[in-house]
Amino acid sequence: QVQLAESGGGLVQAGGSLRLSCAASGRTFNSIAMGWFRQAPGKERDFVAAISWSGNSTYYADSVKGRFTISRDNAKNTVYLQMNSLKPEDTAVYYCAADTEFEVLNGRNIGSWGQGTQVTVSS
Repeated sequence: QVQLAESGGGLVQAGGSLRLSCAASGRTFNSIAMGWFRQAPGKERDFVAAISWSGNSTYYADSVKGRFTISRDNAKNTVYLQMNSLKPEDTAVYYCAADTEFEVLNGRNIGSWGQGTQVTVSS
């Protein structure tokens, strides 16, 4: 198991930017894939982005391609989500996740989740 702690959420106007961070501990960080998911009120939790253990492969939901960038710093055991050109529909609780690349991309049996951080985009 990996312990995850997100930070960086907040309130921002449409068109603005935020950077989320997720600090990991408890297991070898540089051997696991990481991902970001989000859940808006009344909706299911959806995949946002993922990154392989090496950082060489990244994946994005169509809704965020070109606006969001996932990255990781294995020396700091941290994964980031840079969010630009934010829209009101990006408003959600954002969760960090950790597991194998298969599980993170599948999204159903992820072993480790953070507690979530709220992102609110005003119009």
